[in-house]
Amino acid sequence: MPADMQTRTSTVAVEPEPADRPVVFFDGVCGLCNATVDFFLKRDRRGQFLFAPLQGETAQERLDARDTEDLGTVVLRENGKTYRRSSAVTRMLWKLGGAWGVVGAFLWLIPWPIRDLGYKLIAAFRYRLFGKKDSCRMPTPEERSRFLP
Repeated sequence: MPADMQTRTSTVAVEPEPADRPVVFFDGVCGLCNATVDFFLKRDRRGQFLFAPLQGETAQERLDARDTEDLGTVVLRENGKTYRRSSAVTRMLWKLGGAWGVVGAFLWLIPWPIRDLGYKLIAAFRYRLFGKKDSCRMPTPEERSRFLP
C-alpha cells in the first residue's frame, strides 16, 4: 500500500466495533417492540445503540438460550453484562441522557419486582394491544448500520 494511503487510513475516525457498543435485542415481530426500537433510534442522537432481533443470528451467538426463547423480554448487552426486561429499558433511558435519563432514574426508584411485574403484564398482552407482524422489522437504508443480523 502506498505511504499516502496508509496515512489517510490511520487518520480516519473509526466507529467502535459492535462488541464495544450496547446491543438491544428485541422481538422482531412485535408491534410494541418495533415502536420501542423506533423510539430509541429517533432519540439516540449519538448512535450508541445497536439493535438485533431475538430471532436473529446475533442473538443466537451472543445470548443464552433462555433469552432467545423468551420473546417477551427485551435484552440489553453492554460491557459483557446482560440486562433484561425493566432493567434493560431503564438502562437504555439512562444512556439517552437528558430528560430521558431522569425518567430512567425515576423508574429505577420503583423496586425491581414491581417494575418487572408491570413489564411482564404489558409483555403478556403486547400482541393483542400492539399487533404482530409477519416478519422481523427491516431497517431503512439510513438505519442499516445500526442493525445486526
